[in-house]
Amino acid sequence: MDRKYTILVADDTAEIREVLKVLLESEGYNVVEAVDGQDAIDKVDENTSLIILDIMMPVKDGYKACTEIREKTMAPILFLTAKTEDQDKTMGFCLGGDDYMVKPFSFSEIVARVRALLRRYYVYRNNEEESGKLIKIGDLVIDTDKNNVTVGGNEVILTDIEYNILLLLASNRKKIFTNENIYESVWNEMYVYSASNTVTVHIRKLRSKIEKDPQNPRYIKTVWGRGYRIE
Repeated sequence: MDRKYTILVADDTAEIREVLKVLLESEGYNVVEAVDGQDAIDKVDENTSLIILDIMMPVKDGYKACTEIREKTMAPILFLTAKTEDQDKTMGFCLGGDDYMVKPFSFSEIVARVRALLRRYYVYRNNEEESGKLIKIGDLVIDTDKNNVTVGGNEVILTDIEYNILLLLASNRKKIFTNENIYESVWNEMYVYSASNTVTVHIRKLRSKIEKDPQNPRYIKTVWGRGYRIE
């Protein structure tokens, strides 16, 4: 591991925090513990590399904590919860979450998810082939050197997933990407049927940030029955 990543584990169950702390520290990560949503918000800082966030917590639940954490950092957020409904996953993604795991979880899977999120956020973003270039589409500008996006001169704050979806489409203008194409390119994981909704939610959230009228998008076009593209 080239750098020492710091992971914030927020869960009101002491046993789960302890298990995750031992597990992640054995993989070489620093671990900071938070006992509820407000504690998580308070402990997030510039050194936080990734947040593992339980949803059902006292004081402030994971959803509310996620919203406030996104005002402080765009570091990846992995929701950890007993909730299994698709609407709960959709809510998490809409609020800025990057991934979602259901309890009980396997140790090998959570380590794999953590590695994948860190790799996408800190390695891929720092080694982009388009580094140093500006991609301009109308009023939308992607600075791939600084990894930032502006629309009409105003900066738009995107999550890592949203940024990578936009960059994928913008770097391959006129090419149609299916949900499967997008998921496997951005998440770097094998596509499964349930991932289609995940992609759809992120496209919707991305449009809400870059489009003046998300219902009639100017940038990310839907090609019905096929996928998405930027013309």
